[in-house]
Amino acid sequence: MLPGIKLFDLTGKVAIITGGSKGLGAAMAEGLASAGADLFLVSRHQDEVDAVAKQIAADYGRKVVGFEADVSQPEQADALVAACLKEFGKVDILINNAGINIRGPIEDLTFEQFQQVQNVNVNGVWLTTRAVVPHMKQRGYGRIVILASTIGIVGLANRTPYAASKGAMVQLTKTLGLELAPFGITCNAICPGPFLTPMNVPIAETEDAKKNVVGAVALNRWGRMEEIQGAAIYLASDASSYTTGSLMVVDGGWTAR
Repeated sequence: MLPGIKLFDLTGKVAIITGGSKGLGAAMAEGLASAGADLFLVSRHQDEVDAVAKQIAADYGRKVVGFEADVSQPEQADALVAACLKEFGKVDILINNAGINIRGPIEDLTFEQFQQVQNVNVNGVWLTTRAVVPHMKQRGYGRIVILASTIGIVGLANRTPYAASKGAMVQLTKTLGLELAPFGITCNAICPGPFLTPMNVPIAETEDAKKNVVGAVALNRWGRMEEIQGAAIYLASDASSYTTGSLMVVDGGWTAR
């Protein structure tokens, strides 16, 4: 008999989730905990991540630790991985979710704003992944999940910093998929479409969002937080053992048009 649903079981697995205190990060944390994983949640705000960690631990009976770090800083990226190893003894899963967005026409944005987005969305992913890979190579096992975006695949006006950063994530995913395959490590990306995250709440009622975001989605609505969980559990589990360097689009049909 084939293993079937048991392949999605994360019991005994340890997952680092950056940007784990809110939005899609918190939703994915709940999803992985529901499948049995213990969690190491990372945020720039200790109070926020502690509150989420406490709630998830209570709801799912898993060990959940909150840790304050800025993933765009090399020493802090190294420190968060070291702290997870000290706490749990291993890292099976890394979900690179931390990200920011600054919108506007290119002439209205400063170079510093462009750099700010790249520092978190690109440098932070690269640094955290670099920090965890030696451990995963040593164990001959790892699941790396990168939060890219549909805006890393198709364009959207007034999003040059974010689109550039997420396009980089698409290529980083493919390259790491090839680079790490010989070591039993997979690397895949989730490309969310329009989810009503805290990042998107400020634009939810604008005419631009109604026309070019929700209006362009086949399902004609924003994604709900729990609708990211299936993709995260799949890519974090042994169910995805033959999937690497791939993009999983969760966008309500936005890119199908």
